[in-house]
Amino acid sequence: MANGKQQKGAKGTKGAAGKGSVASARGSVVNGKQTPWGTIAAVVGIVLLAAGVFGYYYVASSDQRAQRDREEAAAAFTPDQKNPDPSGKIEGVVKQEYEGGAHVLPTERVAYDKTPPYGGPHDGYWAACTGVVYPEAVRNENMVHSLEHGAVWIAYNPDKIKGEALDQLKLRVDGEPFMMMSPYPGLDTPIALQSWGHQLKLDSAEDERIDQFIAALRRNPNTYPEIGASCDALGPGMFDPDNPPAFNAEPPGPDAKPMDYQGSTGAPEDNLGTQVPQQQQSSSAPSEE
Repeated sequence: MANGKQQKGAKGTKGAAGKGSVASARGSVVNGKQTPWGTIAAVVGIVLLAAGVFGYYYVASSDQRAQRDREEAAAAFTPDQKNPDPSGKIEGVVKQEYEGGAHVLPTERVAYDKTPPYGGPHDGYWAACTGVVYPEAVRNENMVHSLEHGAVWIAYNPDKIKGEALDQLKLRVDGEPFMMMSPYPGLDTPIALQSWGHQLKLDSAEDERIDQFIAALRRNPNTYPEIGASCDALGPGMFDPDNPPAFNAEPPGPDAKPMDYQGSTGAPEDNLGTQVPQQQQSSSAPSEE
């Protein structure tokens, strides 16, 4: 009997030892499956980084999206056969008839009848108007020539338009064909838009009429004289957009050319647009200027 009890005791001891081994093995397995906090942290970090990058670009592109919305809303002012000059429906637009083709020399000034001018005699070399944002004011006589080619010129008073308002104007111009922009010291309103024979003066860069004016008049073949003329830069010795002729804020003197002036001897001829070097030409048709 003693032997039997000893055997049972032995069996119990073995059973306890066996259970202990199983528990120990299970503990090892559990310990081997610890939560991979490092991996989780890395994944979370990547997700947060991606979200941050997306958020940054979403916010950064909000101005571009807003501008696209403005352009889409202004598309109703695109000219067509039934409405060749939709600017007539834009409140505040003033119009003036001007004949094109009268050129002056780079040393001559014109006594313009409007400020900023939007028609009349002008320099034989046009200002580059391929979406150029000029940081400094540019000579009137060159800017007016670009209007004759179908461009829209946004002028602004640098004392009144700054910061976010200035950025909103740049969005309408930077890199856009047949657009140009420059400060205009002494301008009587914060903003003035010019196309050939048309002008619109405004107080705010958020005004929807800016985009309506551009849609209606930029390269509108019904409103400017030289259909198919170039807006490309002519380059040093003619008009260099990196070093343009400076704006002259002084009133024109008695030798300034009148608005009915017919042109100066020696000024570039009307066929200048066809003489632009091949590498400077755009996809536009050659100028008939």
